[in-house]
Amino acid sequence: MVRPAFARYLLLAVTIAALAPALSACNTTAGVGEDVSATGRAVTRGAEEVKRGL
Repeated sequence: MVRPAFARYLLLAVTIAALAPALSACNTTAGVGEDVSATGRAVTRGAEEVKRGL
């Protein structure tokens, strides 16, 4: 018979292992969002410089 405490810790370990990839994906998605925002700011800055030059 499996002890209840062991089963509880096993369930916790399996849950953490299952959620770890999802949490790291959120971090990656946030990084991509920051990169896209930085690119947008650079394009806006470049467009403003061209506008001033014309």
